[in-house]
This record gives sequence, structure tokens and C-alpha cells, in this order.
Amino acid sequence: MQRYSFATIVTVKDGVPSATHLPFLVEERDNKVVLSSHFAKANPQSADILNSAVLVIFTEPHAYISPKHYEKEQSVPTWNYLAVHAYGKCTLLEDADQKAALLKETINYYDADYLKQWDGLPDMYKQNMMKGIVGFEIVVDDLQAKKKLSQNRTDVERENIIKALNHSENSTEKEIAEYMVALKKQD
Repeated sequence: MQRYSFATIVTVKDGVPSATHLPFLVEERDNKVVLSSHFAKANPQSADILNSAVLVIFTEPHAYISPKHYEKEQSVPTWNYLAVHAYGKCTLLEDADQKAALLKETINYYDADYLKQWDGLPDMYKQNMMKGIVGFEIVVDDLQAKKKLSQNRTDVERENIIKALNHSENSTEKEIAEYMVALKKQD
């Protein structure tokens, strides 16, 4: 979750799901996972985050798996992936100091070089910017890891897939190969 922290937050209003893609800060506090981020106030979803439980979906890496790696001709392609589904309740960060701390933490995590420039901006400018956001935290009460790493394939097929993905120029495909190797070592 920390490595692939750009995630999708899903809420439901009147039976209709809504999703926004946001950068999250992921930390552990008092043995609980806490997710922090902010919406643009103009985003209608920002008004719905307090009404019910929310789902935040973290994905990556993923890779297409061709049937050419399988021993049987009658096979279909698939996709290997890792994902985490985090469920919880939102709390708004309404205080200006809380929002400022959230923004400073976010900047430090994603672009530490920008922090000096941010700190040098006029306070009035930063306060006006913060009026346009809705900061929030989610205390996660249910965490579900999802993975599909060709666990259902034979050893030969998994080796074929690992070899092919390791030779890919795509870094996420190489990462899937690494996770497949790690899973194989656990077996």
C-alpha cells in the first residue's frame, strides 16, 4: 500500500458507487492502519465520505499472462496482479492546522524537494488553497489482500511465466515475476 499509494476511493450514495483516484499516506498508528488524503472541495464525492464505510483499492503491479506459456493448447489468457482492499470510516480534518499538517506530510512523502518552496509561499496563499480541499483520514477496520499469481498453474507453466516476465522491458511485469518467485518459495 505504501509502495503503490495512488489508490481509488469508492463511496456509495443512494445505491450508486462513485470513485476518485487519490494519493494516500499510509501509516500505522496504535496498531491500526490509517489512510490520509484530500479531495478537491469541488469533487461531489467529498460530501459523501462521512455517510458510510468507504473502500480504498490499492493496485499494482499487474501483468498480462499469455496462454503461450501453458502446456495445454486449450488455454486462455489471464492477468496476474496484487491488490489490497481497505475498508473503513472517514474522519474529516477540518481544522486549518490539521489540513496544513496533511499537506506538508503529503508534500514531504511525494516531493520532498518541493517542501522548501511550499514553506516559502505566503501564508494567505496556502490558507486559500486549503479552503479548496477536504482533508480526511480513514481508520481501516477491514483489510483484504488479493493476489493472482498463477497459483493454479503447474510448476512448469509458472517457471515459463516467471522467465518470460523477467525478460520483459516492463518493470511491473518484472515485479510480478519477483512476487511469483517469492510465492513459490513459500510453497
